[in-house]
Amino acid sequence: MRIRLAKIISILAWGCIALNAANVAAEPQKPELKVGFVPGPYIDEFKIGVQPVLEKKGYKIKYYEFSTGLEANSAVFKGDIDANVMQHSVFLKSYNERNKTDLVGIVEVPTPPMGLYSKKHRDIKNLKKGFTVAVPNDPVNLQRALWILQRLGWIRIKENANPVDVTELDVIENKVGLKLVLLENAQGPRALDDADYAAIQGNFAIFAKLKLSDAFILEDMTPPYINVLVVKKPRQGDQYARDIVEAYRSETFQNAIRADRFYDGFRLPDYFSKTSAAETARTATLSASR
Repeated sequence: MRIRLAKIISILAWGCIALNAANVAAEPQKPELKVGFVPGPYIDEFKIGVQPVLEKKGYKIKYYEFSTGLEANSAVFKGDIDANVMQHSVFLKSYNERNKTDLVGIVEVPTPPMGLYSKKHRDIKNLKKGFTVAVPNDPVNLQRALWILQRLGWIRIKENANPVDVTELDVIENKVGLKLVLLENAQGPRALDDADYAAIQGNFAIFAKLKLSDAFILEDMTPPYINVLVVKKPRQGDQYARDIVEAYRSETFQNAIRADRFYDGFRLPDYFSKTSAAETARTATLSASR
């Protein structure tokens, strides 16, 4: 009787062990998020303010860095990564139209504006005819650069030009005799060694250790040109996409950005809470120093 009872206890014990093992095996793995970036400040924004919020929800973050936005978008479309951060909505629309893709921006992110820089000149006065200005060669960002030059009174461009079709031929008046040098967007900082001036997109300027306060003029950035986090359209309602949006809109993210003076001069999305008095003072100081 004792032997039989011992066998029953042993069988029950092994059954409990097996059941516990099955439960452990059945526990879902923490979801992994694959997020892509190109050179610039967006990966650091994500790490300091978004990642902590997502990790509390159980996510593991895996980062991917790409040389160009075309590679980053292709990776999202193919499903190699879940999202990327590196482009504004106008560029995204152009990319979708040209590549027959269905990528969508789901949340804006703090974005450094394009600016005009120089290593050869201390100001923008006493210009000699034929001086060179390096500008992006892709139509959408070329338009942004031309707007900057127009604000300076150097040129006049066609009104309501289609961003995806803009070329240097849209300059209808060259008031100071400048010469445009069209380059790959990422080459802007390197162009400073040769060109008199360069209109450089904010993320590439930051990556090249240029300060926004060093620019002679910064673009007047409007929402379509504020960068967005992008996912594939069918996945914009997935839980991970909603959690990323919530993380960006969180106080954790906003406080992390506001606390770091590195982000002074960045265009903040409209979901950021009302500007603090301290930030207002810093922004005024930054503007006055240009």
